[in-house]
Amino acid sequence: MGASRREFLQSAAALAGIVKSLAGAEAKLPTRLLGKTGERVSMLALGGGQRFYQTHNEEDAVRFVVQAAEAGITYFDTADSYARGRSEELLGKGFQARGGKQGLFLATKISSRDGATVEATIERSLKNLQVDQADLIHIHSLENEDDLARIEAKGGVLEALLKAREQKLTRFIGITSHDAPAAMELALERHDFDCCQMALNAAMADMIGTTKPVTAGDQSFEALALPVAQRKNMGVIAMKVFARDALAGQPEATARNLIYYALSLPVATAVVGIPTGQHLEENIRLVKAFQPMGKAEMQRLARALSTRNKTALVEFFRHHVDA
Repeated sequence: MGASRREFLQSAAALAGIVKSLAGAEAKLPTRLLGKTGERVSMLALGGGQRFYQTHNEEDAVRFVVQAAEAGITYFDTADSYARGRSEELLGKGFQARGGKQGLFLATKISSRDGATVEATIERSLKNLQVDQADLIHIHSLENEDDLARIEAKGGVLEALLKAREQKLTRFIGITSHDAPAAMELALERHDFDCCQMALNAAMADMIGTTKPVTAGDQSFEALALPVAQRKNMGVIAMKVFARDALAGQPEATARNLIYYALSLPVATAVVGIPTGQHLEENIRLVKAFQPMGKAEMQRLARALSTRNKTALVEFFRHHVDA
């Protein structure tokens, strides 16, 4: 038996062992209601960004998608811009390997602001994902109020996405933002999105978008955008829970603390980049054992991490390209 074949079988056996340890009714992940969509989704979501597509070849990625679904993850997140569609393609092949997308919730995103390109972009995404309809399509990465004006313009992406929902190319629509709490608040106030996705972690509780950081928490997504989404019953998806590993190595920044902080907010699920089966197993076990953090514990964690990291994180996400 050749080395590559042997390694393949060993890898498959290792993944099967992890899946077996997580399988069964008692191992299924807890779910939450995704706002007014009426859908229930797993509290842990698989992110299809760089930690997914850069750490797996095609065979590994397909097995990993199947493994994640069998372990109880039902929410899968990707975007048209992730490796120019490769992330969508890998997810699509993974869904087919498990026999289809049944029982899973699939979200992708559109990066363009030109409404004339939206239909073709969606058709390409659906082809990549090997589905006839997406569950959720977001307008990707709201940057500021000028960007919101482009999104809202006649013939812009919002108008086209509303049409796509009417045409049943997607069941729901939403919007995401990494670093623009005030613009996100305005977008959610103005428009009845089904869902929204925003950067929520303890170290960004004091963030003020892409300008200078502040010491009070009144300019964060938590303070500005999250209450609007909650009042309008939008499904809220937390992202950047680990701040793209920018917090790694800090004593307070354990997987338990960062995941539990996000899930203690009024969110439906937390999108996490999960590069290995071992990370998947750890995150699954943490979410299964989840108990909400108390307000005092959340404040202590946010104070410790944001005081130390907020300036660097503002600059990081200001220049961050989510592709």
